[in-house]
Amino acid sequence: MFWLKKFLSTCTMVATLSAAGLTAAHGQTAPLKFNYGLPSADYYVVYVAKDAGLFQKHGLEPNFFFFASGAPLLAGLKSESLDIISTGLASAFALGQKIPIKLLFWEMDDSAGEALVVSPKSGLNSYRDLPKAKAIGAPSGTCAQVALGLIARKIGIKYTDLKVVNIAPPLYANAFASDSIDAGIAWAPYAQALAEQGQKIVNYDADYGIDGGICPVMTGGRTKFLQQNPEIGMKLVRINAEATAMVEKNPQLALDALVKYLSVTPSVAKAAYDRLCCARRPTFAQQLDPQSPYSMVSKDGGLVKKLQIATQMLAESGSIPAALTSEEIMAALDSSYIRRFVESGGK
Repeated sequence: MFWLKKFLSTCTMVATLSAAGLTAAHGQTAPLKFNYGLPSADYYVVYVAKDAGLFQKHGLEPNFFFFASGAPLLAGLKSESLDIISTGLASAFALGQKIPIKLLFWEMDDSAGEALVVSPKSGLNSYRDLPKAKAIGAPSGTCAQVALGLIARKIGIKYTDLKVVNIAPPLYANAFASDSIDAGIAWAPYAQALAEQGQKIVNYDADYGIDGGICPVMTGGRTKFLQQNPEIGMKLVRINAEATAMVEKNPQLALDALVKYLSVTPSVAKAAYDRLCCARRPTFAQQLDPQSPYSMVSKDGGLVKKLQIATQMLAESGSIPAALTSEEIMAALDSSYIRRFVESGGK
C-alpha cells in the first residue's frame, strides 16, 4: 500500500538520525529523536504535551505518525519503524502477535467514551438488536472489535454471527450516509460526532462490558528501543503528568486540541472530554494499587484481567491465534517508571 511504503520510507530516514547521546554544539546533548505512533483518537493529553513543547523541554524530539486506528501501526512496530506508541487494544493485538513491547502507563480509559452508534432508520434500539443489523462497523484488532465480542457473549451468540465490516470510526460518517453500515462501535470523539450528525448513540461500553468496559489506552514502546534508551520512560511519565496538570488547570486546552487534531466541532470536543476526563482518568497511584481496576501490578485483576478478556475476544474473532496468559501480560508491563515518579513525590 502506498501510504505504508511512504510511511516506512520516512521512518527509515528519520531513524538514521535518532541515536541517543549525540553531542551538539557547546557540549550539549542533542534531543533524542524517535518515531511516535498513535491513532487519530481522543488522546488529548498527548496533543497538549505536543503543542506545549513538553517533549522538547525534556530533551525529546518525537516525529509523530497518526493512523486511522491502532491496528495499522502494528506494521510500524513489526518493522521497528515506530519506537513509542499510545494506543488502545492494538497493544494487546501486538502482544498476541508476539511483537516485543513494554507498556509503561495508562494514557486513559477510552471505554468511557466508546459507544454503539446506529442509524435512526435502522430499527436498532440497543446492543441486543445487533443480530438484525445489516452491517456493523468495527476495525479489527481494536477496542471496537472487543466490544462487539463482549456484546455477542452477553446476548448468547458467536462473534461470527454478526455482520462486521472492518472500517475505522473516522470513516463511519460516509459509511452511514451511503447506507454501507447501519451500526458501528466508535470511540470518542467520533461517537459523539456521529450523534451530532444525526446518528443515534444507544449504548456505551459500560452497558455490555466488564468492569465498566474494556478499552485501556496505554503508552509503551518497543522493548529494544526502551532498553537502548532507558531514560525515555521516566521522561514520558513526567511529560504525561505535566500535560495532565495543565489540562486540569485549563480544560479548554483539551477541547482546543481535540478540535485541532480531529477536526470536530467544539460541542463534540466538549461532549467527548466530559465523558473521558476527571474521575475516569487513571492516576499513577491507581495504576500502582493492586485493588484498582486500573492496576498495572495485580496478577489477576486490573489491566491484566482486561487484557486477558480482550485477547479472548480477539482470539474468538480470529484476529490473533490465542488469548494471552496472565504471565505473558505481566511480562509486558513495566510500572517501574511511574513507581519511581510517585516515590519521588510526583502525582
